[in-house]
This record gives sequence, structure tokens and C-alpha cells, in this order.
Amino acid sequence: MNTSKTNTQNKKIATRDAFGHEIVELGLQNKNIYVVDIDIGKSCKTTDFAAKLPNQHINVGIAEQNAAGLAAGLATTGKIPFISTYAVFGSLRMAEQVRQEVCYPNLNVKIACSHGGLTPANDGGSHQAIEDMGVLRTIPNMTVIMGADYYSTRKLVAAAAEHDGPVYLRFTRDTIPVIYDENEKFEIGKAKQLKNGTDVAIIANGDTVHLAMEAAEDLEKGGISVKLLDMHTLKPLDREAVVDCLSIGRIITVEDHNILNGLGSAVSEVVAEEGGAIVRRIGVQDRFGESAPYEKLLELNGITVQNIVSTAKSMLK
Repeated sequence: MNTSKTNTQNKKIATRDAFGHEIVELGLQNKNIYVVDIDIGKSCKTTDFAAKLPNQHINVGIAEQNAAGLAAGLATTGKIPFISTYAVFGSLRMAEQVRQEVCYPNLNVKIACSHGGLTPANDGGSHQAIEDMGVLRTIPNMTVIMGADYYSTRKLVAAAAEHDGPVYLRFTRDTIPVIYDENEKFEIGKAKQLKNGTDVAIIANGDTVHLAMEAAEDLEKGGISVKLLDMHTLKPLDREAVVDCLSIGRIITVEDHNILNGLGSAVSEVVAEEGGAIVRRIGVQDRFGESAPYEKLLELNGITVQNIVSTAKSMLK
């Protein structure tokens, strides 16, 4: 595949902005698309949708569980509701309603959440969703997605609108580098291969993909051949893409999520069943976040270019 630039630091945009822009376009095209807000539209970038499409917008107030039930009801009438909230609320406060009222009847509800992972940063551990994708991937019928940048997120939001069934979409609060261009294509459940190599495989998702790209470039300068995958869909995981890494024998996963039950766990499950490789997981080290700059929180958990590079080199010794 081709990306728009090799220098991923050229431009930065938060993926919550991608959702805000794409959902307006989708709503204008399809009158069945609704946004169910939980009184934080400014932060979740749905104010433009509310202004342009007031008849397709519902604000339930600070009542996340009610939003899930309302969205489920809308879905039974043929609507395509996008619940818009923070990731900690969309995954944990609404968990029972998502399981019982959305996933159990397999209704066409989308849960679109900003402030995923450590990106809430100075908002502190209470607002940093480090368990969300892991919690929701365990619920039957749920699809779990996190785009790596602005353009991939827009394409994946559009794909989610076309997908029949529950979808969890996770966005960043902070800005992250643009990797792709507007012409890149994305398919739910199909990993995007950024590099092909033979010495080590790196599988990343979301806001860590650009770090993995930088690490891969550093490793290649030292003569180490890297296969790099953007695993934007955590569930259904692209099992074939993981199996294709087994011949390399060394896999590193990188994620802005607890290393328990996230991308690293999902990849390790495939490797354990198939055999033939070892996995090293880079991510949040089973700890709560704290109030600190986003980059500092990544550093505290070893989610850095330097740690990816040193981990790869240690696996090759």
C-alpha cells in the first residue's frame, strides 16, 4: 500500500475531528443516520451535525445508559444511530445496556467514542479509557475499530455506517500525525500492510501506528527488515494477517490500551493456537493513568519509538 508521506509528523489532527466531519457527510446522504448525544457534543465534535441536521439529532443529557436504550429502539425502526460520548462511558458505564439491549438482539447501533486510551492526558485516570476495546471485544456480535489517523478514521466511520450490526469506534482526544491520504481504502476486519519484511513483525493500531512506523524506519536504517501492520479492526481480528507473520517468528504488538485483553492479547491468542512465533506486547502496563501530558503517559508505559526499537533488537539477539 502507499501512504501520502513518509514523514508522519507533517500534519496532526485528532481522530475525533474525523468523526465530526464524516458523520455530517453521512447524515446528509442518509436521513436514517442519527446522532444520540450525551451532552458533550462540543468535545465529541457533533455540534455541526446538530446544527445542520437537527431532526436527526437527539441529546439525552448526561444519561449514558438511557442513550443505549434509545439507540436500540431507533435501530428497531430502521434508523442507524451513532451514540456519541467518551470512551470510558461508552464502554463501561453503558456496558450492561450495550450487552443486553444492543449486542444480544444484534441491533444496528454504532458507539462512537472520543477520548480513547491515554489521549485524555491531563484529564487524569478517570477519563482515560485503557480497558474499553478489551471489554467490548468480549461481547458477541460487537465489532471493535480504531483508525490510525484522520483519513483512515473517516473511511472506517463510513464503513461502520454500512456495516449491519453493533460497532464500537474509538477516537483520540489529542492530535496525532496524518499517515494516509484521502484516497486510501479500508475494509473492516482487514489489516493494512504498511511495510513488508522478514526479520520482525510489528502490529499496531490507533494512535500508536505512527510510532511503529518511525520505529520501523529506524530499524531498517540498521539493516533490520520489518513487516508492519495497521490492525485497525481489533474484532474481527484479521487472523490471516497474523498467521502470515508466523514465518517471521518474532512479533511486537503496540497499542494505547491495557496489554491485557487488547491488541496484544488478541494477536497472542492466534499465535498460541497456531504456534511458531513469540510475541512481545507494548502497551499500557496494567495500570491506571494519571494527570500528565499525553507523550509523558506513553513514555511511562514504554509506548515509545525507542522501546519498540530496543524490543525488536533484543528479540533478534
